[in-house]
Amino acid sequence: MSFPGRAVQRTWHLVDATSQTVGRLATTIAPILKGKHKPTYRPNGDCGDFVVIVNADKVHLSGKKWSDKIYRWHTGYPGGLKERPAKDMRERKPESILKKAILGMLYRNNLRQSYMEPRLKIYAGPDHPHEAQLPEGVQTLPVHPRKRKGSFHFGLGDQYSNTPFQVGGAKAAAGDDA
Repeated sequence: MSFPGRAVQRTWHLVDATSQTVGRLATTIAPILKGKHKPTYRPNGDCGDFVVIVNADKVHLSGKKWSDKIYRWHTGYPGGLKERPAKDMRERKPESILKKAILGMLYRNNLRQSYMEPRLKIYAGPDHPHEAQLPEGVQTLPVHPRKRKGSFHFGLGDQYSNTPFQVGGAKAAAGDDA
């Protein structure tokens, strides 16, 4: 299917990272940057959207990762391997924790470096300079659920949210019949 690049419609998404787990948040943002939520998605094409993330300093890591997880990078000089625990990264550059997690879920190619990376806007606080680009009345993306049970419908609509496998399995199905 031929789809010219100038016909791609790019939208802006707002994400509030307050008390969200880093990996779960990254799995919802990476496909938006790729454009996988669109019917015109092509793996070799540039069709992703812009994502604005606020409150990146309030993200959550599970377990003891704040003290045990170590971020490493190399300066390019001999003996230039640097490392810093996640706790220190949150104090110095809280945006880089989310940026490394999201970009780690994207393929390392020219599309990522030239198109997807510049469309990811991460801010430590609630303020950002992209109010004019966001549509009026924009809602933040919903929080990714921690379990598959409950009323979260994974994009299938409200008609599927009360099915027996989400409400409680066989118990709920037996309770409806009685």
